[in-house]
Amino acid sequence: MAEQAIAVSMATSRLSPPQVEMVLHVTNRSKLVKFLRRQLIDSGRPLRGFVLLQGGEEQMRHCTDHCQLFRQESYFSYLFGVREPGFYGAIDVVTGDSFLFIPKLPEEYAVWLGKIKPLSYFKETYLVEKVFYIDQMVEVLHAQKQQSEKVLLFLLHGLNTDSGNYSKPAEFKGIDKFEKDLNTLHPIVTECRVVKTNMELSLIQFANDISSEAHVEVMRNTRIGMKEYQLESMFLHHTYMYGGCRNCSYTCICATGDNSAILHYGHAAAPNDRTFEDGDMALLDMGAEFHFYGSDITCSFPVNGKFTADQSLVYGAVLDAHNVVISSMRPGVSWVDMHKLAERVILESLRNGFLLFGDVDEMMLERLGAMFMPHGLGHLLGIDTHDPGGYPKDVERPKEFGLKSLRTARKLEEGMVITVEPGCYFIDALLVPAMENPRTSRFFNHELINKFRGFGGVRIESDLHITSEGCMNMTNVPREISEIEAVMAGAPWPIN
Repeated sequence: MAEQAIAVSMATSRLSPPQVEMVLHVTNRSKLVKFLRRQLIDSGRPLRGFVLLQGGEEQMRHCTDHCQLFRQESYFSYLFGVREPGFYGAIDVVTGDSFLFIPKLPEEYAVWLGKIKPLSYFKETYLVEKVFYIDQMVEVLHAQKQQSEKVLLFLLHGLNTDSGNYSKPAEFKGIDKFEKDLNTLHPIVTECRVVKTNMELSLIQFANDISSEAHVEVMRNTRIGMKEYQLESMFLHHTYMYGGCRNCSYTCICATGDNSAILHYGHAAAPNDRTFEDGDMALLDMGAEFHFYGSDITCSFPVNGKFTADQSLVYGAVLDAHNVVISSMRPGVSWVDMHKLAERVILESLRNGFLLFGDVDEMMLERLGAMFMPHGLGHLLGIDTHDPGGYPKDVERPKEFGLKSLRTARKLEEGMVITVEPGCYFIDALLVPAMENPRTSRFFNHELINKFRGFGGVRIESDLHITSEGCMNMTNVPREISEIEAVMAGAPWPIN
């Protein structure tokens, strides 16, 4: 039987991609040099050497000649803003001068891939002091030698606490002629990325603006009988068509029905392909990326445009947690405390809705909140969706169930960008053991909880910039039930 044709309205946009000033990356390099020099002086080490980073390489699809769309390595993006693959970048610790080393392209490149640009193009485009070819790198760096000993290279090597992977230090022919430091650079440049400059904030804001607008368009054009991937397609089209966002910050999660209880739905084995039905909730976690800087926004709503009493109960619990946390955020506040606050608000709401019984303090001690929200409250956001810096050496990861999933346990600082994404999910793999466990079984209204099995889940996610006195929500989408229902019925957004 042929699928029903779904009519959608043609969107327009009030937005257009902003001009990106490469001085942003000059500022990032200056910031790094300042903090690196301070670290060397404080530890009694001489000021000498070069920061050296290797950019990303193009990747082929397995054994084929199909080249996948290139996206620059994130630390290299942060410091140099270079779009092209195969580059190296160096920064003189003493002078602050920056160098790019670029691959020497074969003549046939001009036939298949476009004009071969001169060195001067990259110098002017990326605002570095000097540009050379990669095969000149050893000679050039040695020519800058400040002292008689080997030239020192500060290489990027350190643990990403979100992925468990290590940054790859630069490799090149002739590296054995240099002294290498693999320990100093990574924690310093990672900490530089935690607090954003105003120029970085403006790019994150644009990514939020175009993504917010796209979320509203998807919400407005959702119809019963669609496929989940059609919602993803609408989002991707809007952010690329009007925002110039060729990349997403991450793989879109377009979950409906019980799929919305799968926290990282949308991957290759669960490819946003369900046909959703009247009565389903949708959980759409999608964010565009602009000039490397990203957004991360989740909207949850009923696909038919009207909340049921059960949907209102769960959605209201999550929205209350979202709003209470945001109103409590300011510099110096513990992110662990914010997570616990979100858990408490959700548990209180579920108790008020008679899904749970008993004392919320006792529920918190038994970590019952993690049965409904097993993920962390949020994460640092910037060039990476899960931006690094969540666990510097002086910050210990909590060990309790649920809390150990926090992507940071830091105290908030002015200039951070962090997501607030509380959720409430009905996941059999967590709820069934908890309802059978004598320590936690007493808290559940078993009959009513069983009614919600298959409900899926609700998540509400916004991106927050920490200011000197509180925080600013960079995301602008309908959140209140009345707003969502109005927009899905055709009302403009923002609602007058």
